[in-house]
Amino acid sequence: MDGKLKRIRISSNTEYKQKTIKQFVMRLYYKKSSMKKTILIILLATIITSLHAQRHEVYDPNIKSLQVVAGQNWMSLPIIKLRGNSPNDILNIGFDDLTHSYHRYVYKIEHCDADWTVSDQLFTSDYIEGFADGTTIDDNEESINTNVLYTHYKLRIPNENCQLKMSGNYKLTVYDENEDNRKVFTACFMVLEPEMNLQLSVSTNTDIDFNKSHQQVSMQLGYGNINVTDPTSQIKTMVMQNGRWYNAKLNAKPQYIMPNGLKWEHNRDLIFPAGNEYHKFEVLDVSHPTMGIDRIDWDGSNYNVYPFMCEPRLNYVYDVDANGAFYIRNSDNVENDISCEYVFVHYRLKCPQKVDGTVYINATWTNDWFTPEYQMTYNDETQCYEATIMQKQGYYSYQFVMLDNSGTVQIMPTEGSFYQTENKYQALVYYRGQGERTDRLVAYQQVQIK
Repeated sequence: MDGKLKRIRISSNTEYKQKTIKQFVMRLYYKKSSMKKTILIILLATIITSLHAQRHEVYDPNIKSLQVVAGQNWMSLPIIKLRGNSPNDILNIGFDDLTHSYHRYVYKIEHCDADWTVSDQLFTSDYIEGFADGTTIDDNEESINTNVLYTHYKLRIPNENCQLKMSGNYKLTVYDENEDNRKVFTACFMVLEPEMNLQLSVSTNTDIDFNKSHQQVSMQLGYGNINVTDPTSQIKTMVMQNGRWYNAKLNAKPQYIMPNGLKWEHNRDLIFPAGNEYHKFEVLDVSHPTMGIDRIDWDGSNYNVYPFMCEPRLNYVYDVDANGAFYIRNSDNVENDISCEYVFVHYRLKCPQKVDGTVYINATWTNDWFTPEYQMTYNDETQCYEATIMQKQGYYSYQFVMLDNSGTVQIMPTEGSFYQTENKYQALVYYRGQGERTDRLVAYQQVQIK
């Protein structure tokens, strides 16, 4: 099978990549046993998403609670401005290692094209002043009075060792020098150079339905002082709902191409299922339940937290949520990074019957990805999908999604899809000028439907 995959000829066009590999894997799917089918579905989702997705990847099970935040904007995408002067133009990266043993972690920064492949036409000196590789993460501190021991590490970009010189996509990979430079995780972020003007709006009057279950994005781009001679090849766009990359709309074709810009209006490629508000809970104190928590038990070794069971939602009910974001804190809100406890959270989703697909918990803190750690199993006795996940004290919002047998991610039928849902939409615009060797991020905008 590996040999067959290697012999596939891949085009540089992302959509063609998706279609070619998906067709190939599905041909294998229909020839295999049920166990091998499951493996192929996971492979299919992995390949297709990795072709175009920005996502943090954690390779070491001891690494938990990875946070990548621009300033204090924990509910937004990790985007900072090039040569920006505000506190929000500092990228803060934090993570826990579930030991009290010191690890000499070092990081490497790479610039990426719009599709998140490494910009192999650039030299490191093109995009970084200082050191891009081998810098040690020296800011670390052990947890205090916690049942689960951990060490919290953090770093900031830019810092005294490296300053960024170019806009675009970036990957920061952390290695453990104590273990032969073993790769620990990769964090992704973006640097904005706001040279184009971007306007976004969202409507529930879509080209599929009116005030029912979808929302449609309209977008207008002004080139500003940039000379765009061939927008088809020079401009790349990405539109997301709630910062999710797995269903982002890539390079939607504009209806209007003007001398000074582009316009997307009544564009069917920019229609999203509205979905429903995210679920949420908050673990502030292990001694008693707080928001969204039914009970907290101590089993002699660990704390077990039980959020209220999620029932099927047949109607829309307004609720304020963070659209998948999370925030580490406890009731004292002091020294959150090192004083918060790790607990086992027991998720339960009531579902009258098992669905035809694999069910996952999805959020920013799952790194917008579908791994066994976040997969739910069906309990025939309770008629619930269940999952137990180790998490740090704090606020969490999340949703339930289903990966069907074609490799498509769908909203769980129990969740419903309602036009009133307060989703946030983000749009990114990349530009590569004549003779330039990579894509620059030249416009970004976010809008929330109300």
